[in-house]
Amino acid sequence: MSESSAFSPAEPPVPAPDTSRMLLARLRREVAGGGTTQTDARADDAWLTAGLQRAQLHEIYAAEAADGTAAIGFAVALALAGGALPVLWVRTEKDERQAGRLHASGLAELGLPPDSIVLVVAADEAALLRVAADAARCTGLGMLLVESRGRAPGLDLTATRRLMLAAEASGVTVLSVRIDAAPVPSAAATRWGVAAMPSVPLEAEAPGLPAFDVESLRRRGGPAGARCRVEWNRETRSFDPCPIQPVAQTALAGAGLPLVAGGAAARDAPASVRRSG
Repeated sequence: MSESSAFSPAEPPVPAPDTSRMLLARLRREVAGGGTTQTDARADDAWLTAGLQRAQLHEIYAAEAADGTAAIGFAVALALAGGALPVLWVRTEKDERQAGRLHASGLAELGLPPDSIVLVVAADEAALLRVAADAARCTGLGMLLVESRGRAPGLDLTATRRLMLAAEASGVTVLSVRIDAAPVPSAAATRWGVAAMPSVPLEAEAPGLPAFDVESLRRRGGPAGARCRVEWNRETRSFDPCPIQPVAQTALAGAGLPLVAGGAAARDAPASVRRSG
């Protein structure tokens, strides 16, 4: 090595990329509509036996506030149908007081093993969103269930996009269960409206299987608007069509659903949830 080359000025170092700035720019592009969210190439009714598409964010809206228990029961059943276990369930202290604590017997009736659920009760909505954002990146989870009541302004387009990106990266299925809330634009791959239905009594007038009136409000990459009435079969871990009931028949609504409070009255009217975003 010559003397001149040994003492020649060194080239300036290449600056390290600003990772946080790059991620923020990507998020803005995603929110603006340049997302890479996968479309569900499965059959429209695949959710009946295989649950919802994994590694995606999905929304479930209770048709009315009283249908909150049915919406949550439907979410738990979807987790079981898709084998998306364990489940991390996040709710706020306010919801815990208003809706009641989770009913272990009801969850067991649906088929959810007690060692397959972890409950996190967050102090408020801001804490709930922080927990959800962290949990959605946890590859050891099968499903993240985020329960919210009321308007929940923090669950906006940006927040849901973050959840979607985290789900796609980790493989975790994220279910946002919205109760007493009107649909707002979001990054969810699918959106569902759920109302309670009368169960068909079993032999000896025993309560029937949990029954749901389900409407597909949004499905990215496919048709929406389909509506069906199904009941949950714990033995096969799948949804079956509801048997046709005589008009005069009385039955229990939403038998075996997981919350103590908030039982919904059965109805035959269409769900009142409207499409948006």
